[in-house]
Amino acid sequence: MKKYLIQFKPFLIFVSTFFAVYIALTMAYKFYLDSYNDNRADGITAMVSHNVEQLMLFFNSDINIQENLNNSRFDVTYNGVSLISIVEGCNAVSVIILFISFVLAFSGKFKKTLLFILFGILSVYILNVVRIALLTLLFFHFPKYNHLWHGVVFPLLIYGYVFVLWIIWINKFSKYAK
Repeated sequence: MKKYLIQFKPFLIFVSTFFAVYIALTMAYKFYLDSYNDNRADGITAMVSHNVEQLMLFFNSDINIQENLNNSRFDVTYNGVSLISIVEGCNAVSVIILFISFVLAFSGKFKKTLLFILFGILSVYILNVVRIALLTLLFFHFPKYNHLWHGVVFPLLIYGYVFVLWIIWINKFSKYAK
């Protein structure tokens, strides 16, 4: 048994670190969400919604995003048509938690790890804001493909991007990079 523990030590360290970080961050996020009540949307979702509106207004779009105080969400109206709602699940925090957990499980030097995590958080956040803005446009112009855009194309893009970041991290910066 000891032989197998030694043989699989790197894998066991990776798995235990990944799950420990993932569970800790998920619980911290849950406590954060639980601090919001009265049917108000959380601050991160509010910030994402505000940034989507800013991005769309930058391109002179007829956009209006209003908090729905009855349902913990932000309702998006584009060209006078109510199209989508931005809810807690749209803020990409779960994707960011997954990203951070993986990077820490394959950690490297402290400074490189911290900088890569900060870069990843920022770039995933920006990609998510762009994703919601594009979904708004696509839902307006191509409504019969809403499930394809929301359920297939954009999850593939955002998770694909995180996967590429992981590959870069492992091959260039982690302690396993050669």
